[in-house]
Amino acid sequence: MAKIVFVLNGPNLNLLGTREPQTYGRATLKDVETLARDTAARHKLDVEFRQTNHEGELVDWIHEAQAKGAVGVVLNAGGYTHTSIALRDAVAAVSVPVIEVHISNIFAREDFRHLSYIAPVASGTLCGFGIAGYGLAISGLAALIEAKG
Repeated sequence: MAKIVFVLNGPNLNLLGTREPQTYGRATLKDVETLARDTAARHKLDVEFRQTNHEGELVDWIHEAQAKGAVGVVLNAGGYTHTSIALRDAVAAVSVPVIEVHISNIFAREDFRHLSYIAPVASGTLCGFGIAGYGLAISGLAALIEAKG
């Protein structure tokens, strides 16, 4: 059975490449998906790649990741990072390791972005590496999986 990593993207990430390129760069969500799939393949992992602008759908997908036996989740919750207790609780409720990822360095931005409800319950957090953070997150998950045997 294939080892699957869910790569979940929240609000406005569908606009990558055109939305605030000075902050998020010119790479598109399709570029992120290609990077995630290529990185996962190097670790013999498959990817379930999704994006939504709806909070509840992200919650459902986190639950689904556990129900389907995913080996991990890479989560860019976008603006919900700073507002969603529901997403925090979903991450805390599952035993699947979750790596929080952000394209920009949220700590070098507006004060309200410095708070992540997800970070305290995530297995790890990456920010500020551009879309390369997705590849780093998948490689980090692969290392966690290998360490667990």
